[in-house]
Amino acid sequence: MNAEVSHRAGDGPTPAHPLERRARVHAALGDPARLAMVDLLHLGDAAPGELGRRLGLPSNLVAHHVKVLQEAGLLRRVRSEGDRRRSYLQLVPDVLAGLAPPPLADVERVVFVCTHNSARSQLAAALWQRTGPTPAASAGTRPATRVHPRAVALARRLDLDLDPARTAHVSAVVGDGDLVVAVCDNAHEELTGAGAPDLHWSVPDPVRVDTDAAFEAAYAELAGRVHRLAPVITSRATAPTSPGADHV
Repeated sequence: MNAEVSHRAGDGPTPAHPLERRARVHAALGDPARLAMVDLLHLGDAAPGELGRRLGLPSNLVAHHVKVLQEAGLLRRVRSEGDRRRSYLQLVPDVLAGLAPPPLADVERVVFVCTHNSARSQLAAALWQRTGPTPAASAGTRPATRVHPRAVALARRLDLDLDPARTAHVSAVVGDGDLVVAVCDNAHEELTGAGAPDLHWSVPDPVRVDTDAAFEAAYAELAGRVHRLAPVITSRATAPTSPGADHV
């Protein structure tokens, strides 16, 4: 399977400890009053006293919450240009943006895998080809001879590019640089050791029910997960490089 380990889901924190920084921010937001303050400051700046009046909090409690939020890097103070004795609190939006999962780097292609490569993996790959930042492919651990007719019909309704006669085994598809996503429990549990998938999506098998509604529900689940994964994928072709960096 994939010899690269830089984008493995189980990698630990980097030496810069980004997980610790994110944990501090999450902890700071774990109080209803502080979360309410961040909500207000998301829309506009405010003096500490104004926050206290808006939220019905005494000044000593406001000071405590502001200190916690500042220590987490969420707030900064700016001096009023009118009355220099006053200061206003501003939200640091980049810190909130940093709560998103870290990027998965150096992904050349995303390969979606299920058991028969006849429904879920095909639909996920077709959607990724249309919306994702990298190429996509699909495969199965025990591929069927064709794509399920309901999956083909659904893809046509959604204007997705799906070949009804193209199925493949994982051994013929997956290579180095691929991010492998198991979209069914059987594939996830069958592929172990060095060939284990990078990610697992436990999407119910629509073929078991064999109704249009079941296929539509599976597609909706896949679409939601695709849209969550796509923003954190950084391909080798698009990854930013610093001046003088080695290219491999």
